[in-house]
Amino acid sequence: MKFLRTLPTRRLVLFLAAVVALAAGGTAIAVASSGGGPTPPAKPLDQAIHDAVAAPAPAGIKARVKFTNRLFPSGALLGNVGSALMSGASGRLWATNDGRGRIELQSDAGDVEIVWNQSTVNVYDASSNTVYRVALPAKQGASSAVDKGAPPALSEIDSLLSKLGAHATVSAARPTDIAGRPAYDASVSPKHDGGLLASAELAWDAERGVPLRIAIFAQGSSSPVLELSVTQISYGSVPTSDVDLQPPAGAKIVDLGTPGQEPSTGDKTAPVTGLAAVQAAAGFPVTAPETLVGLPRQDVRLVGGSDSKTALAVYGHGLGAIVVIEHKADSTQSNNGALSGLPTVSLSGVSAHELATQLGTVLEWQRTGTSYVLAGSLPSAAAEAAARQLK
Repeated sequence: MKFLRTLPTRRLVLFLAAVVALAAGGTAIAVASSGGGPTPPAKPLDQAIHDAVAAPAPAGIKARVKFTNRLFPSGALLGNVGSALMSGASGRLWATNDGRGRIELQSDAGDVEIVWNQSTVNVYDASSNTVYRVALPAKQGASSAVDKGAPPALSEIDSLLSKLGAHATVSAARPTDIAGRPAYDASVSPKHDGGLLASAELAWDAERGVPLRIAIFAQGSSSPVLELSVTQISYGSVPTSDVDLQPPAGAKIVDLGTPGQEPSTGDKTAPVTGLAAVQAAAGFPVTAPETLVGLPRQDVRLVGGSDSKTALAVYGHGLGAIVVIEHKADSTQSNNGALSGLPTVSLSGVSAHELATQLGTVLEWQRTGTSYVLAGSLPSAAAEAAARQLK
């Protein structure tokens, strides 16, 4: 939860909404077509992973892709839902061997351009003329052969799989073919505290080690809720002009900060933790019951600077946890919160904006001088029940 504790309030709200809404859609690549192509020989999972990461990196990648988003049930969104990020689209992908890349998704409402390099990811949505920007953490000094670019040994892969297996069920490597390439795929599903996430499936090129498939499944769904499909792929050099696209000069910029980076405020004071201490220091009413819909409170602390104090409480564990954010309400912006364009629900007489998806729910509302955001990988009815207990 360190990343959540270091984000300013508005960026934190946007981040939580983005996690529920997109849930790795920007990097997911799922199967578009299979069958009829070459398949690789059967291998143990650790060997298949080792051979993939040890394969020579291609000079570049060009691909045709298809993104499908089934996260939102009917009525979950208001306004223009024609954005390629919301409704899905087909498009193209370019990537170089030095950490730069671009995905272009095309739709009638306007294209979406996802452009990245080693320091920044920009997501430009033409339907709203908005750029969502994330600064990537700076790389630290290499401390192992893997960090220095050398492929991991089988023993290192086995150790990683063993650690992962303590928390998730990991399948064997399954030979398949994707977009005419021999590939392996494997699935991972949480053993406990998984919230609404059922599983994730990953596939990669058996000869090149390039990721070709990730599919995200929600509980109770036989089809992935998020897909980004490779339909054609080729390897070779990619011109710089294909990956260095700049957004329009007049686009609105939403800066989401740097994941995991400590704020550079120079404040070295001890963190304010514990309900009593947070309530005393917050400057606004803070509500954090011992349990929320049966989940015990794990942490409550004060985050943000002196002019943006925010209480952050966490209930439960893992992907099934509920996060509650509270800060002093701004009466001049009562109808202009991060989720203000979404449908409303009633919480014991208080109107809340709700983002409900197959992977989780985010609620935003105000009550008695405090603004609340509740987010978690749980159904909307459970999220609303939890929100009603915060009074």
